[in-house]
Amino acid sequence: MRIIGYIAKFSRLHFRRLLGDLARLTSDARKVSAGWAKIFLFLRYRQDDFMSQAPIVYPLATSTWDAAEYDALQKVIQSGRFTMGPKVKSFEEQFAHFMGSKYAVMVNSGSSANLAGMAAAFYAPDFRLSPGDEVIVPAVSWATTYYPISQMGLVPVLVDVDLDTLNISTHRVREAITPRTRAIFSVNLLGNPADYSELKKICDEHGILLFEDNCESMGATINGKQTGTFGCFGTYSSFFSHHISTMEGGIVVTDDEFLYQAMLSIRAHGWTRELPERNLVHDKTGDPFKDLFRFVLPGYNLRPLEMEGALGIEQLKKLPSLVEGRQRNAEVFLSLFADMPNIRTQKVALDAKSSWFGFSMILEGALAGRRDEVVHSLTAAGIECRPIVAGNFANNPVMAKINAKVSGSLTAAELIDSNGLFVGNHHYPIADEIALLRDVIASYN
Repeated sequence: MRIIGYIAKFSRLHFRRLLGDLARLTSDARKVSAGWAKIFLFLRYRQDDFMSQAPIVYPLATSTWDAAEYDALQKVIQSGRFTMGPKVKSFEEQFAHFMGSKYAVMVNSGSSANLAGMAAAFYAPDFRLSPGDEVIVPAVSWATTYYPISQMGLVPVLVDVDLDTLNISTHRVREAITPRTRAIFSVNLLGNPADYSELKKICDEHGILLFEDNCESMGATINGKQTGTFGCFGTYSSFFSHHISTMEGGIVVTDDEFLYQAMLSIRAHGWTRELPERNLVHDKTGDPFKDLFRFVLPGYNLRPLEMEGALGIEQLKKLPSLVEGRQRNAEVFLSLFADMPNIRTQKVALDAKSSWFGFSMILEGALAGRRDEVVHSLTAAGIECRPIVAGNFANNPVMAKINAKVSGSLTAAELIDSNGLFVGNHHYPIADEIALLRDVIASYN
């Protein structure tokens, strides 16, 4: 049955390609009538009407594992140690070294990484954060960029993004600063580094803090420096669909010793067990029995599994090649879409290298307002697609349940919300899949 499935997938993919070739021929009215052109395009992009259960030929995400990861899992199973242990610790040390940071703390998700980092910052005595203080954030991001801010009693202030980079607009950041502004929580969207030269300048001018949500952009760099290392802390995700996969998982890096020690405590209920006898959070009592269950910070249970640490060790070895593969695919994507009318693609600064989480498209001109049609055609062609992260987050009903503000207009975020979508990227060559993507989009132009 598996062989039959592969044959069916192969046949349908090449049937699509054949129809695509025929459709391209129809573009010259001197060769084929306009009527035949419409027939061929109809056959290709309405194939879901007569090819039920069409397979996904261009998925959003795929596995980056091989035998090394499965061997690592088996060794953990054989060890009998499943809760957080030496493999997690080893991965943290290797990850910090790779990123050029002093410390790294692994947690159970990228969302938890944001929570641990924000909570540690809230309790840092030097940062002097208080309930009601404002944290500037881009209006386009994932939900768990905003929630930890609100959960600490702080106020997320949403500002517009740049329509080309999809990252926070530094112009809008300047306009949003008030006497209550204490931090900027910048996001590197879909692999693309934000403008940290300007953001750090703003922070220095106003005496505010810089935090970095890098969950979608592991392996991206600015002048060779890893994203996630520009702020007081930076977060990463190692969920299945991200650059490396530990099943679930997240990491926070920092050069600040208090933040590091606070995150060790916050990750495990707020106790002192993982801390040194003398530390920056709260010294231990010196009684080993009492120090097993001594709680000093309002914490959570964000601990990863030992399996996830073991997987991280193997995946980190591959990260450079995984990112390079994504960057090569990006060259193909940008080349094929360079002259595509009515499509705006994500732009990367000259001093930056995106790790290309995926390929975003904003429909403009004749395509504006037709996203539903485009999504239908992509789905029918076996191409998975999604909104650009959460679109304009201010439009989500949850905003009525959190204490948040919006600064200025969110014009770009609105366009992204109504006309944006993205497709996946992978570590292996996908030139044929990108060509198929272009064919589907081109049928609308």
